[in-house]
Amino acid sequence: MELAVIDIKGKKTSKKVKLSDAVFCIEPNDHAIYLDVKQHMANKRTGNHKAKERSDIRGSRRKIRKQKGSGAARVGDIKNPIFRGGGRAFGPRPRDYSFKLNKKVKRLARKSALSHKIKAESLVVLEDFKLESPKTKDFAQILINLEVSDSKSLLVMSELDKNIKLSSRNLKSTRVVLAEELCTYDILNANKVYLSVNSIEKVEKILG
Repeated sequence: MELAVIDIKGKKTSKKVKLSDAVFCIEPNDHAIYLDVKQHMANKRTGNHKAKERSDIRGSRRKIRKQKGSGAARVGDIKNPIFRGGGRAFGPRPRDYSFKLNKKVKRLARKSALSHKIKAESLVVLEDFKLESPKTKDFAQILINLEVSDSKSLLVMSELDKNIKLSSRNLKSTRVVLAEELCTYDILNANKVYLSVNSIEKVEKILG
């Protein structure tokens, strides 16, 4: 399919770019998307939660009362989970939440996410541009021109431009990534995805 190229002023140019149907126009696989996003979120978890169990509580090991004859339930020491201040039973422990996902599934998930954006008309091809100096004000003006200053946007570039990266990092509503850094979560999390003209070839090479 073909998409018109838009400049940084938000206006259509006379140029058109052909996108690969094998990458941008597939039948989306929602389960692959679910698995990839689940892995992304799991990898971000630190897993350092910890509750004190019986062995971690400081206290006497003395048995509080005799086993039989008191008329009350049998109990052990003061660190028993049923007592206030006792250890927690089966509390959370530090663990690693990450899990393995096949490369083909991750590739399918990214292609599915891009296809969803194409169907929703939320994927735009943006003319390549550069900033003379790192100024947040200049980048914010570009977002205003593109009418995405109040919504989440994702800009995909072919190579790192230091001025663009520095100009965008203070803006919470936008994210700038390289083609090889593109992930399913970022695509779905953005209301609009902007692909620079030069990045399309790289995206198609990585996902094709």
